[in-house]
Amino acid sequence: MVALRLPSVSALFSPSAAVSRRYPEILWRRHHHVRRFSGVSAQSTAEKEASQETEPLRVAARKDRDEERRVTPRSQDFNAWYNDVIADAELADYGPVRGTMVIRPYGYAIWEAIQRLFEHENQGDWAQQHVFSAGMIDIIEDIRFIPYSFIEKEASHVEGFSPELAVVTIGGGKELEEKLVVRPTSETIVNHMFTQWIHSYRDLPLMINQWANVTRWEMRTKPFVRTLEFLWQEGHTAHATPEEVEKEALQMIDVYTKFAYDQAAIPVITGRKSEVETFAGADRTYTIEAMMGDRKALQAGTSHNLGQNFSRAFGTQFTDENGQRQHVWQTSWAISTRFVGGIIMTHGDDAGLMLPPKIAPIQVIIIPIWRKADEQAGVLNAASSVAEVLKSASIKVQLDDSDQRTPGWKFNFWEMKGVPLRIEIGPRDVSSGSVVISRRDVPGKQGKVFGISMEPSILVAYVKDKLDEIQSSLLERAKSFRDSNIVDVSSYGELKEAIALGKWARGPWSASDAEELKVKEETGATLRCFPFEQSPGMKTCLMTGNPAEEVAIFAKSY
Repeated sequence: MVALRLPSVSALFSPSAAVSRRYPEILWRRHHHVRRFSGVSAQSTAEKEASQETEPLRVAARKDRDEERRVTPRSQDFNAWYNDVIADAELADYGPVRGTMVIRPYGYAIWEAIQRLFEHENQGDWAQQHVFSAGMIDIIEDIRFIPYSFIEKEASHVEGFSPELAVVTIGGGKELEEKLVVRPTSETIVNHMFTQWIHSYRDLPLMINQWANVTRWEMRTKPFVRTLEFLWQEGHTAHATPEEVEKEALQMIDVYTKFAYDQAAIPVITGRKSEVETFAGADRTYTIEAMMGDRKALQAGTSHNLGQNFSRAFGTQFTDENGQRQHVWQTSWAISTRFVGGIIMTHGDDAGLMLPPKIAPIQVIIIPIWRKADEQAGVLNAASSVAEVLKSASIKVQLDDSDQRTPGWKFNFWEMKGVPLRIEIGPRDVSSGSVVISRRDVPGKQGKVFGISMEPSILVAYVKDKLDEIQSSLLERAKSFRDSNIVDVSSYGELKEAIALGKWARGPWSASDAEELKVKEETGATLRCFPFEQSPGMKTCLMTGNPAEEVAIFAKSY
């Protein structure tokens, strides 16, 4: 096992940490245009006067930003834009092995925020925490080897994962007696341990959860979305009855759905996978499907009803209340760091990341602005006081008090990192006891407000209200985009036309697996799911003309 422990995220992103110490290596090479911010037309005369002295500094800041790096526009090349944002927002970098990535502290802080929110939201029903080998939150690499014979025990499992396996044949300079697989998923090793832990009905249900890493030998990779190695949350449960296991599988996909909507502001569509797309070794797979900014689908989380497939393969049994030996019924469910990729591609724009406040490692960035040396102390003192006020209200705030970068550079830098709110404080703002606040999600005049009082109760209430507004706004914006790009179809021709336009196609489906594969071959789209939300009544299959009970969604995907 190889483990790398990161420094505390709270230390990296505490309000007192100096930006110059954290980011000494930043070199922005090309030109970058960032939206200009100016006061709203409705500001009062006093507010205008308060801004007059610092406005020349803000104008200079805008000019300074023209010297910064330009991100490829989303509309020009979505993939290049995505890679630029990951690099410039310092989320991750490519590893030395093809298809791997090294997650940088800010990217890992987003993943940690997902961990904390996920566990906090589900403490009531949350599975007992258990880690099979060292490490949880602060482990980047936790390598676990699985005997190849374990993988072979479940036929469909080995068939489904065989192309993605990384296999070790030599250890200590000698050929191994049995090949070892670097963990692609944990169903096999979990069942091996369950056989030792489960003996009686009194041991059930058994529910475990781990935050770990897995390895899959992907041929086409994309940072966060599809890499050779990635981090994920992985749960496994064992039950006495098929009713219990189905309830658990549905409950967990509901947890993922609520998390996507409420925390990540991603409006997913929840449903059941087709047999073709079902997880290798599962009876049924439930999924949450998200539409990215380029209208491709992202499978953002899954929950599997494994039935008794693995328990029969591994002999995982218990003695029931009647003294009879029975095989357990099982689930597994997971989300991964591809959720980070989903957040980037759902909300980001040409200026960089746009993080939902609940996910953002930093919710508010404070930029002090001064021109003369004798103004510096007063501005920094006021900025520090504002930071402490917000911090005491449990708002994640950062004060960028570095004097090695201009305000314009800082504006651009923190916009790129997707911080939801920016507070600017200059000498006249200090005199008037007010601040200027800009929203990351609203460009131009509409996103900037002058004259917000520094009085703690007023400032805290205003900031919290705006953070809530941003969270809701991002969700509604993504929902509107998604709904406007789903086309209802009633024939295969209409489906092909919708896919050719880059849309999602939704229509009645009861065709065979072979016909589903035909759609994939001819259009590049896959059946993403049969949504849980279905209109009542019998329908006509778009492919065969036969009766169909459900509609399905087809889309190109990552």
